[in-house]
Amino acid sequence: MEGCGIRYIADYSPSGGRHLYIPLAERMEAPAARELIEALALIAASLDPSPHQNVTDGCIRVPGSAHKRGGHQILVTPLNEAYDVLRRRNPVHAVAALRRHLAPELKRARELKARAAKMSAPATASGVSPVPFGGSQSPLRLAARTGLYDTARYASPSEARMAVLNHFASCGWTLDQVRLELGGQFPGLAALYTDADRQERLLDKEWAEARRWIQKPGTPRAGRRNARINDTSPPVPTGGASRTSSKAGAHQLVNDLENVLYAVLDHRLKERGREGLSLRLLLRAVLGYMRTMETDLLDVGCRTFATALGKHHGTVSRLLPMLEQASDGILTKIADARGRNADTYVIQLPQQFEELARELSWRSGKIHGIRPVFRALGDVAALVYEAIERGRLSPTTAAVVRFTGLSRTAVETALAAMSSYNMIERRHGQWSITAGTSLTALARRLGALDDAAEQISTHRKQRAAWHAWLDRNLAPELAEHEVDEPDSDLYWIPPSETEQDLIGTLWRAA
Repeated sequence: MEGCGIRYIADYSPSGGRHLYIPLAERMEAPAARELIEALALIAASLDPSPHQNVTDGCIRVPGSAHKRGGHQILVTPLNEAYDVLRRRNPVHAVAALRRHLAPELKRARELKARAAKMSAPATASGVSPVPFGGSQSPLRLAARTGLYDTARYASPSEARMAVLNHFASCGWTLDQVRLELGGQFPGLAALYTDADRQERLLDKEWAEARRWIQKPGTPRAGRRNARINDTSPPVPTGGASRTSSKAGAHQLVNDLENVLYAVLDHRLKERGREGLSLRLLLRAVLGYMRTMETDLLDVGCRTFATALGKHHGTVSRLLPMLEQASDGILTKIADARGRNADTYVIQLPQQFEELARELSWRSGKIHGIRPVFRALGDVAALVYEAIERGRLSPTTAAVVRFTGLSRTAVETALAAMSSYNMIERRHGQWSITAGTSLTALARRLGALDDAAEQISTHRKQRAAWHAWLDRNLAPELAEHEVDEPDSDLYWIPPSETEQDLIGTLWRAA
C-alpha cells in the first residue's frame, strides 16, 4: 500500500490481531470496497475480508476499545501521524494506483466467484449443497497458507505439518524449495512451527521423515487385494528420448521447424479462424515439448498437451489429427495407442522445407505452447506476446497485427490487458517486453498456477482410473485411498528459479 501512496492507521489487539484503517477522501461504494478487500486477501492469507462482505454486520473495535479477554485495542501509529492521516485522507488517484497494482488479484477474484456461482447453481436447483472446488481451496493447502487445519483430521500442529511436508515430498519438491516458500506463498506452514528456532531445529528431521514416508508401499486393507498405483510420479516416455542422435541435433531441428512455422504454416493456419488459432498453439506446444525433452518422437497422451495449452484433453485429441494433415509432413503418426501407451508421432523436417529452413536465420528466445500466465489472459495474448518477444525489432501495433494474422481489435485488446499488468510497454509507438516483470509471479497472482495444478491432479486421477481398468484382471479391487484421496492427489507445482525451469517442471508433471 505504501508503494501505491496509500496512508493508513494501524492498531493491534491483546489477542494478536491487527487492524489497518484507510481513510478515503471520497466515498467508495460497498461492492467496490468488498472487491478490493477480497483481492487483497488473495495475497495476504491472514487478512479476514468478512467485515467488508456485508453492509449490516462486521463491526470491529477501534483503538482504545476494551477487549473481551482483558486489555484494550492499542494504537500503533503515532497519534500525531494518525491525526494527520484522518485529516488529509487518501485521494482518488492513490486508490486507483492500488487497484492497478491489484489488477491480477481483482481478475482472479472475479473468476473464482464466477466459477463458484457456476458450480453452485445446478446443486442449489436440485436441493443439494454445493461442493467446494479444489485447488487453492483444499484443506491441506489452506493449512500451508494460513496455519489453520482440521482438528478432526490432525490432532496437533505437528501432524498437520507432516501432512503438508509429505505432500511436498510426493510432488517432487526439494528442501531448499520448501525453505524458500516458508517465507513466500506458504507462511502458514512456518506458523505451525510456532517460532523460528523450533522451525530450524525440526525442519531437516521432518523433511527426512517425509522423504522416507513417500517411499513406503501402501498399507493394504485386510481381506482385500490391492495394487499400488503411483500416479504422483512423472510419466516415463516410452522411447522418444532415445531417437534423436544428439541434444544439439534436436535443438537444431526445432530451430529449423520454427522458421517453417513462422514463414509458412502460420499463414496457412490463420485462414482457419478459431480452429487455426488452436492449431498454431498446439504446434508451438509440440515444438516446445521437443526442445524441453530433446526428442523428435511424441509418445505422450493428449492430457500432456492439454496441460500445456490449458485446454480440455478432448479438444487436443480432436486437434492432433487435424494438425498432422495441416503440417505438410512435419508431424506423422507412426503407431496407434494401445493399453497405457499413447499414439506415437515422429517430427521431422520435410524435404520441401529444407532449403527454406536453412536460408532463414534462427530467432532468439524459445518457443512455447502457452505459458501458465496465458491460461488467464487467453490464446490471443499468447501470440501477441510472442510477436513482441521474438520479433527481430520492437514492433508497432500494425506490425503485431501483420505478424500474428489476428484482427486489429483482438490485438489491441490483448495489448491493453498485458500493458495493464506491466508485461509490456510502449515507447515511441513501439512495443517491448518489460524486463522486470516475472511471468511466473504474475501467473501465481492470477491463479493460473493453481489452475494448472488442478488440471494435472484431475488428469492423474483419470489415468489412475484407466490403469485400474486395465489391471482389473490382476487386481480386482483397489484400496480407496489409492484411487481418490483428495489431498494426496492434488499436485502442487514446485517453485522454480527461472521460467524455463518452470516450463520443464510442468512438462514432466503433465
